[in-house]
Amino acid sequence: MREQGPGQRALLTPRAAGLAGVAFALLMAAAMVLVRLGLPEGAGAGTAQGFTDSARRDALRAALALVPFAGIFFLWFIGAIRTHVGEAEDKFLATVLLGSGLVFTATMFVAAAAADAVLVVSHPAGVPPLPASWDFGRHLAYTLMTEYATRMAAVFVSSMSVIGRRLGVLPRRLTTLGFLTALVLLFAASNLRWAELVFPAWSLVLGIHILLASRRARTGPDEA
Repeated sequence: MREQGPGQRALLTPRAAGLAGVAFALLMAAAMVLVRLGLPEGAGAGTAQGFTDSARRDALRAALALVPFAGIFFLWFIGAIRTHVGEAEDKFLATVLLGSGLVFTATMFVAAAAADAVLVVSHPAGVPPLPASWDFGRHLAYTLMTEYATRMAAVFVSSMSVIGRRLGVLPRRLTTLGFLTALVLLFAASNLRWAELVFPAWSLVLGIHILLASRRARTGPDEA
C-alpha cells in the first residue's frame, strides 16, 4: 500500500463528518423547499390571502422545525473536518471556513425567526395578516436566505474547495464543482429562484464522497 502524505493522513475524515454532511444537506434542502412552498414570493395583499391556507402554514412550521437541526449537523460537519485537518490546515483558510460557516448558520436562524414572525403575527383566525406585517416579515426572511446566507455559503464552499485542492484530498472534479457552486451562490442566488438549493446539493455530494473515502481508508490496509 502506498504511503499517504501528511495532508492526506490528516484529512482521513471519519464517517461522522460524512454523515453530518449528508444529514445537513437533506435537512437544509427540505427546509428551503418548505419555506418556498409555505412562504411564497410576490408583492401585494393578494399573496397574504393565500397564507390562510393550512397547508402553507403547516409547510412553514415544518421548515422552522428542521432549521435548528440542520444548523446543528452543519456545525458538527465543520468541527469534524477541522479536527481531522489538524496541523495540515492553512490558518487563514481555516479561519475563513469557520467564520463563513458560523455566519451562514446564524443568518439561517435569523431568517427562520423572521419567517416564524410571519407565522405567528397577531391577527384573527381565518383572516390574512395585515399586508404591511406580511410583506415585512416575508421580505426579511427571503433577503436573509437569498442575499446574505447564500453569500456566506459561497465563501464556505470556495474555502473548502481550496483546502481540499491544496491538500490533495478532494478530486479535481469535486473542487471544480465547488467553485462553480460558489459562483452560483455568489452571483445568481438572489435573482434565480431555487438557486439556494445548490449549497445543500454540494454538501450532499461532499458528504457522500467523505463516506466513500472513509470506507476505502478503513479497508485499504486489509487489502494491501
